[in-house]
Amino acid sequence: MPRKKHTGASRTTTPNLGLVCISYSDEIRYRTITRTRYLSLNDADRKRALESIFSDNLETFRRALEFCHAREIKLYRMPSSIFPFADTADGLTLLKTFQAKLAELGEIAKSLEIRIVAHPDQFVVLSSDSQATIDNSITVLQMHADIFDMMGLSRSPYNAIIIHGGKRGNEKILKRTINGLSDAIRSRLTLENDEISYSSNTIFAVCCETGLRMIFDAHHHLIMEKCRDYTDPKIREAMEAARTTWHPHEDWQLVHISNGTTGLHDRRHSDFIESMPECFAEVGWIEVEARGKEAAIEKIRAFWPPAKGACQA
Repeated sequence: MPRKKHTGASRTTTPNLGLVCISYSDEIRYRTITRTRYLSLNDADRKRALESIFSDNLETFRRALEFCHAREIKLYRMPSSIFPFADTADGLTLLKTFQAKLAELGEIAKSLEIRIVAHPDQFVVLSSDSQATIDNSITVLQMHADIFDMMGLSRSPYNAIIIHGGKRGNEKILKRTINGLSDAIRSRLTLENDEISYSSNTIFAVCCETGLRMIFDAHHHLIMEKCRDYTDPKIREAMEAARTTWHPHEDWQLVHISNGTTGLHDRRHSDFIESMPECFAEVGWIEVEARGKEAAIEKIRAFWPPAKGACQA
């Protein structure tokens, strides 16, 4: 990846750290229902089951916002399964009956200055060889976009919907699919590099061609590029390249951090963050993808801001 000159001033404030979906404690937990159980019910019972789950999960979402606010966590990733089967006609119709509550929660998020993002599950693939898979993926993305619209969240990457590139080597299909998406999806859609199929170089190129923003994941990049550690210059180069895709809102740039369970190059996420790229001190928003959730965020704060070189807890 060609080195991109950092044009923004160095940050003088601490980056905002984001909570992913649930809490380490039992305080934030969402209800769900399996597909087998759902399909075993008659139509009336399906509606009652979803209505109960949607209502409870909306209340949990409200508590999640309060949970984040109390801990000065300014970004929250909404669970992708918060509204089971809302990607079906019946589920979406039911969800729309909760539109007033969704709008209220959107206003609460704004008043608390908590940025809301979403990361649909890995089965959302816009570069599949199967058109049926692509169509199903678009349906899921439209569901997320509809939820954000009902919440009154901006049609911009500030309220990002994050996906991976999908099937390796299918960049042409990925770009073609992106260019055909509805504005509600495309205006929020962001692409994240991974450690197997889509490198930072590839995702950066796709973002440049489609006008999407790039979510730089340092852990994925470290593994894909076989970086020795987070002091490797390739980490900064990739982060700065990703930042250029956020123009003219570089201060919205969002990155991901996680560490491996048994070592830096282990794909499995550890409970806590022991090492951070120094350059992440220059980024406004960091989603902490650690199993320790809010406890991991507090541990990061204990050794932030970084000293010269990579941060070590």
